[in-house]
Amino acid sequence: MKTIAFFNNKGGVGKTTLVYHLAWMYADLGVSVVAADLDPQANLSAMFLSEERLEELWPDGDHPKSILGTISPILRGLGDIAEPHVEKINRDLGLLVGDLGLSRFEAKLSSAWPDCMNHDEAGFRTESAFHRAILKAAEAREAELVLIDVGPNLGAINRAAIIAANYVVFPLAPDLFSLQGLRNLGPTLQDWRNEWRDRLGRPPADRNLLLPSADIKPAGYVVMQHAVRADRPVKAYDKWMQRIPAVYHQEVLHDRGTSARSTAEDPECLATLKHFRSLMPMAQDALKPMFHLKAADGALGGHIYAVQECHADFKKLAVAIATKCGVSIP
Repeated sequence: MKTIAFFNNKGGVGKTTLVYHLAWMYADLGVSVVAADLDPQANLSAMFLSEERLEELWPDGDHPKSILGTISPILRGLGDIAEPHVEKINRDLGLLVGDLGLSRFEAKLSSAWPDCMNHDEAGFRTESAFHRAILKAAEAREAELVLIDVGPNLGAINRAAIIAANYVVFPLAPDLFSLQGLRNLGPTLQDWRNEWRDRLGRPPADRNLLLPSADIKPAGYVVMQHAVRADRPVKAYDKWMQRIPAVYHQEVLHDRGTSARSTAEDPECLATLKHFRSLMPMAQDALKPMFHLKAADGALGGHIYAVQECHADFKKLAVAIATKCGVSIP
């Protein structure tokens, strides 16, 4: 089983939309997948589920069927993680449901991080809660792949989510903010990886506790929602796309030797996805991915070609990520 996190500390680049569509695409390709919503904003869960179902999962009081319910015993100091509920979306796709209350876990994780340096078992149980919940969720669904959605920040919740990942994919927008975000993300991921490995050298007394190995391998980046004209990015975006490879190689891969002069020449660029504009509102209304839209959903005329193009783009991206991360596609 492989875990892949999608991470950018800048919001609004289309990260959650990317995770949602890739989860559906992998399921379509016959890969058993769990989408794990570890963003306290729970936008991924809102994309998958109707408001009526979310009301059922988020009743007044406890939320035993969300990720908050899974980590609630640790949050309340009453024990270890509960058995996670995985919402069945279809035969090959399950959802580890997010929760707006997850933000309450931030302080607990912040204090657990230094506690791990003292072989503190409670600290290790807290920091590894997401990792162990993901393992249980994947086991319950017999999943080969877990896609992790996290919020746009460098806080303790994201750190605990990212150390649970074997690989990280970076969704980027072709703008100055994404370049600045890469300059923050690269050193931060290296620090998290090194600091967690330092803690693994000071393990708790319970050697049977399943702890993440903190692989956190960069798998590449995806340039999201750029505008195109005559099958090429418009000039305003193109200048940023020319600058992304050097920044990515230097800050994330710590490699200053890339000769790529644009994303088109960079093997670390997994895809450049253009903005599908009116397809996304249709997909949200229909509670399905853009590439599943039919005429009954309003995909008429030129939309039909856009749906087909969207399917081809996401299938190509899914295969590229699978190849980078060692995921077998039937």
